[in-house]
Amino acid sequence: MTVSSSLERPKLHPQMTVDEIMRAFPATLTVMIRRHMLCIGCPIGGFHTLAEACSAHGLNEAEVLADLVQVVGAQTAISSAAPRQSTGGRARR
Repeated sequence: MTVSSSLERPKLHPQMTVDEIMRAFPATLTVMIRRHMLCIGCPIGGFHTLAEACSAHGLNEAEVLADLVQVVGAQTAISSAAPRQSTGGRARR
């Protein structure tokens, strides 16, 4: 039995809309904020590709994409780590 392709995580690429990127990879919000991109909550985010957003903000697309790939890689490493056990808000003794 093979895993359905609909369950696979999308690949990050500059032709994705910024909304798709931020929804698929929440860690990318930090890059948007750090680079002063006004994409978070923007009604155009569902239509602007990363390439278009970089152009609109006067940013180098390759540099922004490299930053996004870096945080997505870190997010993947974090999400694949073993989940922590909850203490229910109480300190363990």
